[in-house]
Amino acid sequence: MRKTFYLFIGLALFNSCSAHRSIISNRAAKQNNRHIRQQNDGSDYTPLTSLQYIDRYKAIAIQEMNAYGIPASITLAQGLFESGSGNGELARVANNHFGIKCTPNWTGKVYYKDDDNKNDAFRVYDSAEESFRDHSLFLKRKNYTPLFDLDITDYKGWCRGLKKAGYATNPNYPSILIGIIEKYNLQQYDTPGRGAVETKKQDPLAATGQAANPVAIKDSAIQTNPGNKTYTVKQGDTLYNISKRFGLSVDDLKSLNNLDGPAIKIGQVLVVVK
Repeated sequence: MRKTFYLFIGLALFNSCSAHRSIISNRAAKQNNRHIRQQNDGSDYTPLTSLQYIDRYKAIAIQEMNAYGIPASITLAQGLFESGSGNGELARVANNHFGIKCTPNWTGKVYYKDDDNKNDAFRVYDSAEESFRDHSLFLKRKNYTPLFDLDITDYKGWCRGLKKAGYATNPNYPSILIGIIEKYNLQQYDTPGRGAVETKKQDPLAATGQAANPVAIKDSAIQTNPGNKTYTVKQGDTLYNISKRFGLSVDDLKSLNNLDGPAIKIGQVLVVVK
């Protein structure tokens, strides 16, 4: 079972989570979910292996570690487990890689799924990157404060601390995460700059019985820089998305282009290589 958060379900179709707990009908939940799925039609989906998931999201995990102090191995292991290597329904349809449910301050879209309760309300993100960032922000909450007293390389302490802080109800959660980290040697990512990681070719989720379903390629915006030193802004781009695409921080991107704020315009040429 996924971690238990306060659940505040929206009163009407397509609404975000309300500050008041309410019950949504099965019909309304299905209609809402159908609308979300229509926005993500799945025409370009292809399955991901766990190795591909790691390769796709390791840069984001390292970047989040540098920004928020959460070990990259923890982020990757939780993403692998919670999302079924990116193949689970929430990851595919809602870009939700960590099973984060709605809380009173959530104003975004909602996806309903049976979990601890019938029609639990989960957050919907515009991209996988937003899910990873929200995961980092979630762990900066007060009840997780003791985790940040641990060494960044103490992944076992982090795994046990997450369970103690109430992140998951599964009593085996720490051992599951530790197993995934060690199976894929993900702890190497907790010390950036050590070089490439040789991962083992066994799927860590096989033992958990989580099924693999298709995943959308478009859910991951991290791309290898093709060698071009500039990028031309297109419709829908933001500094955040562009920075993730080229493995930079937003501050780096601003500095490279002498930007005072987040405003950019279509057609603007940005330097994207340090």
